[in-house]
Amino acid sequence: MRKLKRLFRPLKDPRASNVRHDLVEILVIALAATLAGAKTCTEFEFFGRGRQDLLRRFLELRYGIPSHDTFSNVFRALDPKGLETVLRKFSKSFGIRGVVSIDGKALRGAFMRGRKATPLHMVNVWAADTRMALAQRKAPNRNEVAGVLEVLALLDLDGALVTADALHCRPDVAQAVRERKGHYVLAIKSNRGQLFKAAKELLDTARKPARASLRPTSAHGRREHRQAIVAPAPQLAKQFNFPAIVAVGRIDSWRANAGKAAKHKVRYFLASRLLSAKKLLDVVRAHWGVENNLHWVLDVLFDEDACRSRKDHAAENLAAIRKLALNALQATPGPNRTSHKILQARWNNDFLLSILAHMR
Repeated sequence: MRKLKRLFRPLKDPRASNVRHDLVEILVIALAATLAGAKTCTEFEFFGRGRQDLLRRFLELRYGIPSHDTFSNVFRALDPKGLETVLRKFSKSFGIRGVVSIDGKALRGAFMRGRKATPLHMVNVWAADTRMALAQRKAPNRNEVAGVLEVLALLDLDGALVTADALHCRPDVAQAVRERKGHYVLAIKSNRGQLFKAAKELLDTARKPARASLRPTSAHGRREHRQAIVAPAPQLAKQFNFPAIVAVGRIDSWRANAGKAAKHKVRYFLASRLLSAKKLLDVVRAHWGVENNLHWVLDVLFDEDACRSRKDHAAENLAAIRKLALNALQATPGPNRTSHKILQARWNNDFLLSILAHMR
């Protein structure tokens, strides 16, 4: 467990010098408890008291298990940038490659009384290939674009293909991705004005664009068919002062629910690399992993939206602990489902220790 302790050791303890409980031990207990399904500071304490013999195998616990108030005070006071750095360091050890998706998520329970419409808003970065959370950043004043620019500045994106929704189809975001040595595939909508019209016209009039289609699929009572075209766009970057546009793409999809007529949807994309049409289909499909494999898991398995921790830095720090736990679960061989790994960590001490041993 030395590697796990070393991961947390650089964090600066925000408390006074005469505190009883070691910061690293507090964070290790919180992480272990989260792996086993604990969701609140009170549950961290319950977990610690129930697994005290196990924890003493690798923690000194000179003053026993911290109280829930101690956990709460630490997460409120701890600089969230420290835990964000730990998250990035751990995920980076598995490599950043393939599709990297960026998306915002509101922590719906993290609001002050009387301000239910303005919960804390986080920007999350997700690696589709490794199925890991790479980074997070609080959106300043709930400004998601500003949060994206901040988190991009922290990442090494060499070899990665960054995807984002139409909110982030902006020159500054595209420039930030390229400065970090990444490429982008950005959704674009009609609110981009002349750039959108030019991209649409280029695709409508392209001679022999690259084409691909996927076989119709059926699942959950609906049937879907998708096809894509991609065309080079060598002039758009200079014409609209939008960094590094190399190609434009369009995906047409038809989705029909049981007994209803199919609905046709068209989406357009800007790319800084000339992709095949099949690759565009794969990249756009992979982008939604940030919703299905990160945001959904955080809400359903870790109860993130229900978490009412909201004071000071508590919400950000607990969000980082949840992502660290998810990454550790992904890195550990075991049951295919994350929910089953959490159950096994709750019931099996050896499996819980094996997860913690993967932290480095």
